[in-house]
Amino acid sequence: MSIRALLALVAVSFLSVGCATVPMTGRSQLALVPEADMVTAASQNYEDFLGSVTVSTDPAANSLVSRIGERVAASAEKFLIDLDMAADLRFYDWRFTVVDDDETVNAFCMPGGKIVVYTGIIPVAENENQLAVVIGHEVAHALARHSSERMSQILLAELGGMALSRAIQEKPRETQGWMMLAYGMGAQLGVILPYSRTHEKEADRIGLILMAQAGYDPRAAVPFWTRMGEMGGARPPEFLSTHPEPSSRIEEINGHMPEALRYYEASGK
Repeated sequence: MSIRALLALVAVSFLSVGCATVPMTGRSQLALVPEADMVTAASQNYEDFLGSVTVSTDPAANSLVSRIGERVAASAEKFLIDLDMAADLRFYDWRFTVVDDDETVNAFCMPGGKIVVYTGIIPVAENENQLAVVIGHEVAHALARHSSERMSQILLAELGGMALSRAIQEKPRETQGWMMLAYGMGAQLGVILPYSRTHEKEADRIGLILMAQAGYDPRAAVPFWTRMGEMGGARPPEFLSTHPEPSSRIEEINGHMPEALRYYEASGK
C-alpha cells in the first residue's frame, strides 16, 4: 500500500468511524470495533480466565456479590430501556464471579457484563453500600462500553503509527527512531491515558447513579475511595496514570453526589 493510500485510510477511519453515545453522560465515543465481536471475544476470555484462577466457594461472599450485582445490573437495564436503547440489552449477559484471592484488592469487568470481584476487596468495602460502589463502578464500565472504546483507540493509534512509519522511511534510521518514539509518547499521553482517566471518572459517575437507583446509598463512595487512595502508596503523576488522582476523584464524586442522591431518594430505600 502506498503512503498516500495509507494516509487516506487513516483519514477515512477518522471520518467514517462508528460513533456511539455513552448512556447517561451523552459523550460521543469511538466505536471501530462492533460490540457483538467484543462480547464474543470477552465470553471466551472470561471462560479462559475462570480456568486459571480459584473461584470462591464461600456462600456468603457469592451471595453478597450476586445480590448487589443483580440489583445494579437491573438498574443499568432500566436505564437502557428508559433511553430507548432496549435493543442494546442483547449485548449483556450479566455474570458476577468471586475469585478467591485475599491478596488482590481489585475488581474488573469484561464486555457483555462479565464482572469479577476478588475476595481481597470485600473487607476493604466495610459494608454492602461500599461494595455496591465497587460493583456499580464495574457495571458502569460495561454499560459505557469502555473496553470497546479503548480497543478502538489502540487500533487507530496503531494505524497512525503505520502511516508515520511509511512516511519517514526515507529518513535516517536515528531520525526514524526518535520520530516514532515521539509519536508513541504523544498517542499514549495525548489519547490513551487521558481516555483511561475519562473512563474511570465516567464509571464513577454512572456507577453512583446505578447503585443509587438500585437502593444503595451513594454517599458510601467517599469513604470507600478515600480508603482505596490511602492504600495506593506511591503513584505516578496523574497525567501519567490511567486512574484519576485520589483527591481529584473524591472532588468529582462529591460534585456528582446531588444527582445520585436524587435517584437514591426516588428509590424509596
